[in-house]
Amino acid sequence: MDRRPVIIRPKLAACGRVIAVSDIHGNLPFFSSLMEKIALTPQDSLILVGDMIEKGRDSLALLRHLMALSRTHTLYPLCGNCDGLVLNFFETDALDQRFFSSYLPQHPESTIRQLAREGGFEQLEDLPRLRADLRTAFPEEWAWLKSLPTILETDRLVFVHGGVPSLSRMEELDRWRCMKNDDFLSQGHSFDKWVVVGHWPVTLYDSHIPSAAPIILPHRKIASIDGGCVLKVDGQLNALILPSPDSQEFSWTAWDGLPTGIALDSQTPSRDSVNIRWGRSALELLEPGEELSLCRHLETGRELWILNAYLRQGPQGLWCEDSTDYRLPVTPGDRLTVVWQTKHGYLCKKDGVTGWYFGRITDIL
Repeated sequence: MDRRPVIIRPKLAACGRVIAVSDIHGNLPFFSSLMEKIALTPQDSLILVGDMIEKGRDSLALLRHLMALSRTHTLYPLCGNCDGLVLNFFETDALDQRFFSSYLPQHPESTIRQLAREGGFEQLEDLPRLRADLRTAFPEEWAWLKSLPTILETDRLVFVHGGVPSLSRMEELDRWRCMKNDDFLSQGHSFDKWVVVGHWPVTLYDSHIPSAAPIILPHRKIASIDGGCVLKVDGQLNALILPSPDSQEFSWTAWDGLPTGIALDSQTPSRDSVNIRWGRSALELLEPGEELSLCRHLETGRELWILNAYLRQGPQGLWCEDSTDYRLPVTPGDRLTVVWQTKHGYLCKKDGVTGWYFGRITDIL
């Protein structure tokens, strides 16, 4: 693969919306439901900001769905690091020993293995032969992945999966660094046109309150929109929407596939809370319980009750899926999505924010 980014500068249709979605990760049901929710039309410009495939169970089905959608709608798919990895396997054997020899056996859901199963030649002991088989059997999928650009730029907007350090001389940047640029918001960049990124789940940015809602920073002109779809138990697929290419008025909506209900009681938010995030989730078990266990978060020293279903035992000890003790602000009549129900309360989401609700909920659908 070329080390330099591929940049496209299309003229977006003035009569349609600009819609950005990132990090679908092979979740075809979420994508289809989100497109139905926003009522996507052929006049809209749908920009997929990378990581369309991998990690989810429907990566191959989603890939083909997008290939078909690109023939009927205005679709601009960009390459993310996960998409790039699949393309890399088609293109070269450079990562066979350093990466794919260990990655593929551990990930039966990988697009590569889904393709291999469909072709009837799934075997991992001879990766060059597997590559040759995939190239022969699936030239259209290979060509579609190979056609993915890295960056889309207009006179007001830039879309890139990971991020860029500057908008000048972007052609000279490292392509992989544009696709995989961890913790982009913490790097302090500001721009003179809007830069829309995915890659880094937005809930990782706040150490106190977990939120999957897009982070929109007008003073820096950055929008980060990865809602943790597939990766997080309470993850969602976000759509960032502009009414036209010349507009600066962002709105957003999301799909998380969770049951919804109506709150009957009020609740004030907690003033002090912790958001236990991926990579910073080591725990000490203090008191096991039936549904939740009291644990100490080693990084902060915070003691909180964590769902037993979220506890994991790894080589380095006990850890958990993203967890919090945050209490949501709730007004009677609020619509909540229910992540988990316990005897003592509900782990819910409101406007993309996850937290606990200890009131009553009715009409859960």
